[in-house]
Amino acid sequence: MRTAQRIANLPPYLFAEIDRKKAIKVAQGIDVISLGIGDPDQPTPERIVSVAQSAVADPKNHQYPSYIGAKHYRDACSKWMKRRFDVEVDADTEVLALIGSKEGIAHIFLAFVDPGDVTLVPGCGYPVYHTGGIMCGGESYFMPMTEENGFLADFESTPADVLARAKMMFLSYPNNPTSAVANEEYFDRAIAFAKEHDLLIVHDNAYSEIGMDGYHAPSFLERPGAKDVAIELFSCSKAYNMTGWRVAFAAGNTEAINALGTVKSNIDSGIFTAVQDAGIEAFLGEQEAELAALNALYQRRRDLVLNALGKIGIQVPMMPKATIYVWAKVPDGYTSASFAEMVLEKANVIVAAGSAYGPSGEGYIRISLTTPDDRLEAAIARIEQFL
Repeated sequence: MRTAQRIANLPPYLFAEIDRKKAIKVAQGIDVISLGIGDPDQPTPERIVSVAQSAVADPKNHQYPSYIGAKHYRDACSKWMKRRFDVEVDADTEVLALIGSKEGIAHIFLAFVDPGDVTLVPGCGYPVYHTGGIMCGGESYFMPMTEENGFLADFESTPADVLARAKMMFLSYPNNPTSAVANEEYFDRAIAFAKEHDLLIVHDNAYSEIGMDGYHAPSFLERPGAKDVAIELFSCSKAYNMTGWRVAFAAGNTEAINALGTVKSNIDSGIFTAVQDAGIEAFLGEQEAELAALNALYQRRRDLVLNALGKIGIQVPMMPKATIYVWAKVPDGYTSASFAEMVLEKANVIVAAGSAYGPSGEGYIRISLTTPDDRLEAAIARIEQFL
C-alpha cells in the first residue's frame, strides 16, 4: 500500500500529538493537567442546547442540508455581522456556512492554490494555514512576527520572487497563539498590499468575541475595500462554547465565497440543519450577559496565570486582551519543544510549544485558559516546583 506523498510531507498535527502524549501518561495512572488545547471547559448555553434538542426531533431536519447553508442560517449570519460590526454582507452571495472554520481554512486552498503556488502564512499561526497548502501541493512563506512589532505579520518584507507566485495571505487577529491584536491602520495596509499583488486575504476571526479589559475585536470587513480582496471566518466554537458542534461561516468577497462553495459542494454535504438552528440561536439570541460572564472568567484566569508566571520568572511579552491564551517566553537554556517536553515529563502538565505554530514561535509556549481555576492553579504550582 502506497500513501500519497502529501501525507508524508505533513508534520505531526500539534493537537493530535498533545492528545497522544497525554494518553500515554494517563494510561500509566498519572494525573495530567492539560493547558495545551483551547477547548472551553464551560458548557454550551442552555438556550442553544434547547433549540438544538427541538430541532433534532423535527423530521424536516432529517434530510440532506443545503450545501451552502440553510437560507435562514445565512440570514442570521448576515444579521449578526450587521449588529456586531455594522458590516453589510449579502446572505445569498457573500455568506457561506462552514463545518467549523478549520474546514473552511483547509478547503479554501483547494479553491485557490495550485501546485507550486505560495500562501503567505503568519510566522505564528493556526497550523492549518500551513498544512492546508501542503495538502494541495502548495508552498508556505512564513511572514515574520516578532515581539518588537507586536506580533503583527510582516507581509511587506515578503521577497518579490515569493510574491510573484503568491495567491493567498492568511491573517488572524486576535491572534492564536500570541493573543496579539491589530489596529485599523494595519488592516488598511494589508488591503492595499493585497490589491497591489492580486492576493486573497483570509482573515480568521475565530476569537472575535473573546475580549478582556473592555476590548472588542473589529471585523476585517469593516475596512474600506476589504470585500474587494478578503473573506473573513467566524465560528461559534469559542464565543458560545460550541467546539464540538462544528458550525461557522465565511463572509466577504463574492468570487471567493463562490469558489469555496464550489469546493465544498464536491466534498461535503453541509451542516446538519439542526446544528444550523443552534447556530442561529447562538448568533441572534440574548448573549450580552453570557459573553460578559465568559470574558470575566477568562480575564480572571489570565490574571491568575500572569501573577503565577511572574513569581517564577517566566516572562509574558504582552498583556493579553483577547483570545483564551497566554503567550509566554521559555526560560533561558530551553527551546520551545524542550521546555514543553520537560514540563510534561517532570510536572505532568501539557503546554503547547510555540515552535509548532511556525518559526516565529520559537522561544515561547502557549498556555490555554480553558481549564478550571483549581486545576489551572495546580498546573502552575507544579511548574513552579519543577523550576
